[in-house]
Amino acid sequence: MFSDEDRDYMSQAMALAERGMYTTGSNPRVGCVLVKDGGVIGQGWTQPVGEAHAEVEALNSCEVSPAGATAYVTLEPCSHQGRTPPCADTLIKNNIARVVVSSVDPNPLVGGSGIDRLRDAGIEVDVGLLDDENRALNCGFFSRMKRGRPWVRLKLAASLDGRTALASGDSYWITSEAARADVQLWRARANCILTGVGTIIADDPRMTVRLPQERWTIEHGRQPLLAVVDSTLRTPINAKIFDRDGKVVIYSNTNKDMYDKCEVNYHLNPTETGNVSLPGVLSDLAQREINEVHVEGGANVSASLLAENLIDELIVYIAPNLLGSDARAMFEFTGLEQMAVRPEFDFTDISQVGPDVRLTLRPKVNKTSNY
Repeated sequence: MFSDEDRDYMSQAMALAERGMYTTGSNPRVGCVLVKDGGVIGQGWTQPVGEAHAEVEALNSCEVSPAGATAYVTLEPCSHQGRTPPCADTLIKNNIARVVVSSVDPNPLVGGSGIDRLRDAGIEVDVGLLDDENRALNCGFFSRMKRGRPWVRLKLAASLDGRTALASGDSYWITSEAARADVQLWRARANCILTGVGTIIADDPRMTVRLPQERWTIEHGRQPLLAVVDSTLRTPINAKIFDRDGKVVIYSNTNKDMYDKCEVNYHLNPTETGNVSLPGVLSDLAQREINEVHVEGGANVSASLLAENLIDELIVYIAPNLLGSDARAMFEFTGLEQMAVRPEFDFTDISQVGPDVRLTLRPKVNKTSNY
C-alpha cells in the first residue's frame, strides 16, 4: 500500500511531531507534511493547547496552493470542534487530494470519523504507516484515551548493587551530573511529576524541570503539575515544592485545613490499609488531561505501583559504585516465594549517560498496557 516515498515523507512528519515533545501539553504530538509535484510545500507540528494543530501549521506555511497535494499526518485529522476547528474540514476546504495517516485517533470524539469525513469528500485516505512509532511517541495520549489513565513512567537511580540511598537516607549523589541532566528531559516531556510524602520529608526537593531555557519550553514556560501522595497529610507547609510556578495537588485521605498554596484532593477511596488509592490518583489525573506521569518517589511508592500493575515504563540509571547490603532498595517489598511469579521486564534501550548507564524497560507481562 505504501511506497518508499510515502515512508520518507511520513518519517519527516514523525520528526516534526517530535518537535512538540515538550510543548503540546494534553494534545497529542502530531506532525504534518504537505507534498505536491514531488516536493514538500508545507510542514508543521501541533502547537501548545489552544493553538494551531499540525495540519493548519502546514497549510499556513505553504507558499503555493495546496490544492491537489498529499498530506502526511501522524494522527487522524480531528473531526470535532474543540479548542480549535476540525482539521478534517480544513483539509477538505483546501482541496487536498490524498491523506496518509499513521494512526486512527483514539479519542472517542474522533475515532475514525475524521477519516470518514475525508473519504466522504472524495479524498483518498490510507492509514497505518508508521503506526507503532506514532503510538510510542504518543503513549500517554493513547493510554488516557484507551485506558482512562496516564502512561506511568517510573524513574530510579541506583548503584551497581541496586541501592538508591544509604541506610541513613543520604542519596546525594549516586549518579553523575550528566544523568541528573538527562532526567530533566524526562520530567520536561511529562504533564505531571508524582512523588510520595516520604521523599518530600526526606529530601525536600523542588521537583521542577531545570533546563536551559533555549532547550525546552513547556506550554510557554509552565512547569508540569506536581502530585504528592500523602495519606495522612504530613507534607510540611514550608516544603520547597510550594516555591514553584506550577500547580501542586496533594492526594490524601485526611482532611486538614492547613494548606493555602495547593489543592488537596480528599475524595479518593482509601485502600484497606488506609493508603491513598493509586488507581484513583491516576483516574483523577486523567480527568485533568494528564497524558504522561513521571514518578520520582521512594521504595514504597515504587513497590505500590508495581503491586498494582501500574508501571508502564522504567527508566533506571545505574552508577558504577556500590552502597552495601544495608542501603535502601529500589522497591520495598518482601514475601516473594516463587521465581515463577517474580516481576519481569524487557529492555527497550540501554544507553550510556556520562559514566552511568540508563536502562529503559517495560513490564514483560502488563495487562494494563493493552491498548
